[in-house]
Amino acid sequence: MKNLVLRFAKNESGATAIEYGLIAMLIAIAIIAAATTLGTSLSSTFSYISGKLK
Repeated sequence: MKNLVLRFAKNESGATAIEYGLIAMLIAIAIIAAATTLGTSLSSTFSYISGKLK
């Protein structure tokens, strides 16, 4: 039983998977924020152009 607990304490693969998950989440948040900003910017640009064409 003691060996099982020691092996579990030394196993870091779960922590590594959580770290990769957190990194992927941060990248996803950055992409979503950039896409939202770009979408808003494009929308206002197209509205401006549409207003000038009328």
